[in-house]
Parts: sequence; C-alpha cells; structure tokens
Amino acid sequence: MKNIIVILLVVIIVGLSAYFLITQKNQDVIPATTQPQSNEPADETPVVEQEVTEQNKEKSVIGKSVEGRDIIAYHYLPRQQAGGVGDTEILFVGGIHGGYEWNTALVAYELMDYLKANPDITPDNIKVTVIPVLNPDGLFKVVGTVERFTVADVSPSQDVQTSGRFNANNIDLNRNFDCDWQPSAMWQNTAVNGGSQVFSEPESLAIKNYIETQKPKAVVVWYSAAGGVFASNCHDGILPETDIITNIYARASGYPAYNSFDFYKLTGDMVNWLAKEKIPAISVLLSTHEDVEWDKNLAGIKALLLHYAK
Repeated sequence: MKNIIVILLVVIIVGLSAYFLITQKNQDVIPATTQPQSNEPADETPVVEQEVTEQNKEKSVIGKSVEGRDIIAYHYLPRQQAGGVGDTEILFVGGIHGGYEWNTALVAYELMDYLKANPDITPDNIKVTVIPVLNPDGLFKVVGTVERFTVADVSPSQDVQTSGRFNANNIDLNRNFDCDWQPSAMWQNTAVNGGSQVFSEPESLAIKNYIETQKPKAVVVWYSAAGGVFASNCHDGILPETDIITNIYARASGYPAYNSFDFYKLTGDMVNWLAKEKIPAISVLLSTHEDVEWDKNLAGIKALLLHYAK
C-alpha cells in the first residue's frame, strides 16, 4: 500500500512539472501580434519620423564654414500649407560680412521672429527663406556665438569688429562671386583678398549651390552702412523685375533707391552675380553699423511679399 502511494506522488509531481514546462515554452513563442493591446501606441517610430520631416521643412544646413560651423537656412511656409511647399521662394540673407556688419544678422533674426509669430503674413504661394548668418566664423570673432545674440555680446574693439568682416581664411566673401571677380579687391580704399578663384570659399560655394538648386524668385541681401536699396547688375543692365522690387522695397521702407553701388569699385559681389544668373536681387544697406531699423525693413518686406502674392 505504501509503495502505491509513493508511486502516485511521483506521477503527480512529474505531471505537474511537465505542465509548467510546456506552458512556459508556449508563452515564450507567442507571436507579437497576439500580445495584449494597451492604450499606448505599439510603435512610436512614425511619430519620431514625422517630427524629423517637419523639422527638415523648417530649416536646412546648406553648408559649413571654413571652421566647420553650420550655415543654416530657415524656411517659413504659410499656415495653410503646413504639409506642402510654397511654389515661389523669396530669400533673405544677412551676415555676409560677419561681425563687422553684425546688425545685418540681427535684422534677419527679427524677421525670423516676426514670421514665426505671424504665420499668416506669408502669402499662400510663398516660401520665405532666411539665412541670418552667411559668414558664421566672422560673426563668431565679434560676438562669440553663431546663435542668437544681443548688442551686449558685441566686442567694443573696432579692430575685432573689422576682423570679423572676413571669413577664417581672411577672405572678403562679398568679393568671391562670379561677377568681375579679382583676387585682389577693394573695400573703400583698402585692398582685401577676393580668394584664389571664384567660389573658392565654402561659404560662398554653399550659397551658390543653394541658389542654383532652389532658384528663388527674388533675393534680398542686407549690408551696412549706407542707407539705401541698390539694384543688382552685371553689365547686362538691370533686370526689369530687379528694377521693380528695388523701388517697391525703397518706397515702402523709406530708403532711397539706387540703380548701382558707385561709392567705390566692386568686384566679385554677390547680388551682381545673382544678376548675371538672371535672378532678381537687391542689396539693402542699413544706415549705420549698429541700428537694425526694423520698422523700415518690415515695411519693405511686407511690400515685397504682397508683390509676389497670387
């Protein structure tokens, strides 16, 4: 009798052990599709991908400076086209002369703040692109950053500010474009380096590639300091559209309009190269090296956007 009881206990123990082993094995191989569902998304990847896609629509790195700093283009679409792109791009560029003309970067940042706060200002067919700092190494020399800065960040040294006009190769970027380019150029009555050849510098090459790829409808480049709106021209006469937008921006802003920059000889100028490429372009020169003159420029910008609105 005792032997029978022992045998029964052994059988029960073995049976229970086999049951638990089989159950555990089946749980290990249950397909993912049969797992219990929760209220949380099973896969967050599509959300992350969408965020990246939207971020890429908002800004793009168009190149790097000599010292490896990003040159960033910021893109602003009308609210109605959050999922698309404007078919007409208007490009605004600041900071080609870096820290020497630091106020041109600040006016570009003012525009970016305004477009972000007022998305309805952008017409349905327009994409506004802003490159606030085309010469980040030159700006860094003077303000210690290539991000947002204030007047308090600007070095008070005139020698430091002057050095910030040039890129890290000591090239004047606004003498490195393909219109009357010369290796030895002039800035007022001072000789400056125009580079070893046209577009020898990564910064000027970056904007060249961007413009040739994107083909903006019009380009505005901020400089300082002469107080005026200057039409672009590279020996073929002023493009009719350039003449129109020169006067539109000038009338709205209150700056005087000029057919050409005649204060001293220019070689390798960016907006004149744009004229050679048949792209309407104007230089807007702020009145001083310190003032942003935002109200004047905002009026000019609004008038320009209205001109291109369908």
